Amino acid sequence: MDWLRKNWKGITAALVIAILSWFTGEKFPIIGGPVVAILSGMLLSMCIQNKSELADGLKFVSKKILQWAVILLGFGMNLGVIAKTGAQSLPIICVTIATSLTVSFLLCKAMKIPEKISTLVGVGSSICGGSAIAATAPVINADDEEVAQAISVIFFFNVLAAIIFPNLGNLIGFGHEATGFGIFAGTAVNDTSSVTAAASTWDTMWNLGSSTLDKAVTVKLTRTLAIIPITLALAFIQAAKAKKMAKGSDAQLTFSFTKVFPWFILYFIAASIITTICYTYITDQQLLKNVKEFFATLKTLSKFFIVFAMSAIGLNTNIIKLVKTGGKPLIMGAACWICITGASIMMQHSLGLFGTTENKAVTETSQNTEHSTTLPAEDTTISVEVDH
Repeated sequence: MDWLRKNWKGITAALVIAILSWFTGEKFPIIGGPVVAILSGMLLSMCIQNKSELADGLKFVSKKILQWAVILLGFGMNLGVIAKTGAQSLPIICVTIATSLTVSFLLCKAMKIPEKISTLVGVGSSICGGSAIAATAPVINADDEEVAQAISVIFFFNVLAAIIFPNLGNLIGFGHEATGFGIFAGTAVNDTSSVTAAASTWDTMWNLGSSTLDKAVTVKLTRTLAIIPITLALAFIQAAKAKKMAKGSDAQLTFSFTKVFPWFILYFIAASIITTICYTYITDQQLLKNVKEFFATLKTLSKFFIVFAMSAIGLNTNIIKLVKTGGKPLIMGAACWICITGASIMMQHSLGLFGTTENKAVTETSQNTEHSTTLPAEDTTISVEVDH
């Protein structure tokens, strides 16, 4: 009861903003609920003179709810399908992630950008936008203002990508087929909403049904799994730093790796394994349908929890300070975005994935049948269920 008395005001304030932001995001998917929530929270924060009564509840939502959102993200991740259909794009994904992390590290040193913001922008740009930031923030102990800044930077370049990339793809010669641009959108755009927008536009431009969208979302799903090694690596780095700081002091006696280890990432992995086992071994079609519907509900709850957490982060953020200090992170975000785009294009060119004869033949068949071709069940599952 004491916990409820301390937290209910902050939780309620964030929940009200989250519900309104959720429905607004549904109306304007290219912006998305998380961005609406964080902006609404920041604007409302300017009107609140004393936030001390909200502090405990906002901290709970921005930390614990955010971790639960990442855990639930694992449901719907069919690792078998990812291994089968995502292998083609894996070299490109590895190169783009390495590129973004390298650029963010170098600019962090050269421009003296705070380390935590640099990490969040680098990881958010290279993996999957808001979801990657949500997974990384608790590991590196980033505060709400740092998370808000990183989310704002990522959002800006998400919108640019959704608008620019379809025409860019046509300009550089991807060909009027699905595979080339689908891989490009899945590796060079960092948030699912923008991946979906760019891929759907390409499908519409060249009358491809949903072929590009299915490919892009599969690639994006493969890329999302990079959350696991990245956050674990960051956890070990944080643990090493904490142990070094504690060395030679009484704090060394109380240092524990289990306190800094991101256990919620293990639960995320467990959720993915459960999903894979269910999709692989359940043969009863009605039972499988019910399981998929249940996982889809958990995925929706995960998305709402992210919006919920972003509301609390927005309420905890000083928007004036954010604007004053936002220039350098924005430059870093631009550099990561441009370098990832270039790396993806060069890798696709070197691997011959701009559009093969086989893919063009498939596209022509799809056009001639006016999209009457039925997608494989596994691909359909991905395109419906994956959206973070």
